[in-house]
Amino acid sequence: MPKVLISCGEPSGDLYAGALAREIRAIDPESRIYGLGGERLRESGGELLADYRGLTVTGLSEALAVVPRSYATYRRLVARARADRPDVFVAVDFPEINFRVAAAMRRLGVPVVYYIGPQVWAWRRGRLRAMRRFVDLALVIFPFEAALYRDAQIPVRFVGHPLLELTAATGAREPLLRSLGLDPQAPTVALLPGSRPNELRAILPDMAAGAAIVRDRVPRVQFVVARAPHLDDELLAPMRPLAASGAAAIVEGRADDVLAASDAVVTASGTATVQTAIHGRPMVIVYRLSSLTYHVVRAFSHVRNAGMVNLIADEQVVPELLQKALTPAAVADEVVRFLTDADLAARTRAALDRVRKRLGAVGASRRAAEHVLALVR
Repeated sequence: MPKVLISCGEPSGDLYAGALAREIRAIDPESRIYGLGGERLRESGGELLADYRGLTVTGLSEALAVVPRSYATYRRLVARARADRPDVFVAVDFPEINFRVAAAMRRLGVPVVYYIGPQVWAWRRGRLRAMRRFVDLALVIFPFEAALYRDAQIPVRFVGHPLLELTAATGAREPLLRSLGLDPQAPTVALLPGSRPNELRAILPDMAAGAAIVRDRVPRVQFVVARAPHLDDELLAPMRPLAASGAAAIVEGRADDVLAASDAVVTASGTATVQTAIHGRPMVIVYRLSSLTYHVVRAFSHVRNAGMVNLIADEQVVPELLQKALTPAAVADEVVRFLTDADLAARTRAALDRVRKRLGAVGASRRAAEHVLALVR
């Protein structure tokens, strides 16, 4: 009866942890899984010791506000590990807590697997030195990551990207748009403003204002917001004027259906860009951090682009609007280009198909589960 302690944060981490837990239990139904996560981990048979919601923020000042709760969560996980020693600890990204928990597991003699490591290829490569001290095996999801871990003398396996198996629409475009009171024949733009409250506050007002400009320039265009679960309704307030006019709708928990029904996408930088690429939808990547956080990140950055899709492609295949470049007019210009230039849209879809092929083969969660259980045995 293997006991697996899993720790993840953010909706994407919970999605990956849930898929991993499901595959572990499929291989060994007697497995016990517990840890830090959310609904996906619980639905896959995991016992939640703590919920990640409220712990995930972007920005330095925002991170300070959650330090007390983060420390309390860390202590809860370690206390449970001492009382009910796991056979393996699986950290899923989320280094803010997972580095501390992994170090504690090392002291307890618990093997540590880091599944979906921090973005050391983008910034803070010094984290690899810390990981070398407590990681028994790194399971990476981008092909270019493996060399970094090998060079740091950390055992590593490339398992592929779990979104390849987790990204699938559950319905067709026409029924979805009709159910929202929208026209299936009209140009449709998906808006993915992020999953953290501070992301929506920083991004959605400009997204919404840009959408209004697009509405003036492209006849019959309409918008669908893919809303992350558990967000306060007030965060979606910038979309109310367009929604009241019948030109926009908001859908919760169906991002894949929204993407599949779209002709172009405006998305916050992050995992959603990979999800959008798998669907083959031309996109505009947007993001805004506080000025302090942005300057710190840029000072330690090792990459030219911010969007994962562009990083995977090793070139800018879709536009990025970051910080001051994120304006309603700029958003509108890029969206209109995708909607009116068929050649540009086709070239972008071809580039995104190449990105998808670089993500490996379907079955990443199963391969990761096999590696985790092999370490236990």
